Amino acid sequence: MNKKSSKKLFVISGCSGVGKGTVLKAFLKRNPEFMLSVSCTTRKPREGEVDGINYFFISKEEFKNCIDNKKFLEWAEFAGNYYGTKKKYINQCLEDGKDVILEIETKGALQVKKQMNEAVLIFIAPPSLETLEARLRGRHTEDEETIQKRLNVVKEELVLSKQYDYRVVNDDLNAAVEELELIINGECANA
Repeated sequence: MNKKSSKKLFVISGCSGVGKGTVLKAFLKRNPEFMLSVSCTTRKPREGEVDGINYFFISKEEFKNCIDNKKFLEWAEFAGNYYGTKKKYINQCLEDGKDVILEIETKGALQVKKQMNEAVLIFIAPPSLETLEARLRGRHTEDEETIQKRLNVVKEELVLSKQYDYRVVNDDLNAAVEELELIINGECANA
């Protein structure tokens, strides 16, 4: 078996409710040699979360210092907290011989692509906007206003996804996982 000459960063994004977490979890279960990146956040750990495994939990002051010193591949603010991925962390993982998967939202993915053109962007898409809306409504976890806000964000994400290298439609979980495997394994073989 040939050893891959260089490792890759794969960035996975997808609309809320599309099942990207489920697709990614199934992919990683079948392909444990891939490493899921750990992001930094300023939010407090939730019960059961471990620093360095779920997130790197840092202060807002430290996070802002990292922004000022351009230490992030990507970062965003959400609900009063900051989230980001450090360049040094990703580069170290790649140098250590690991193919890395980063699961982030679309704007962050495009930030990564600007700094690391060799990163491979993969968007997990719904079969249709109507199917996604039915999935979101089927959860029964959000009111109408929240659902409409999510759908507006989805429309923006679908436009941004045109800048991605690949698009995987999650209509059938097994088929989506197999397509993701084909894309990632093909990219790794060409490294």
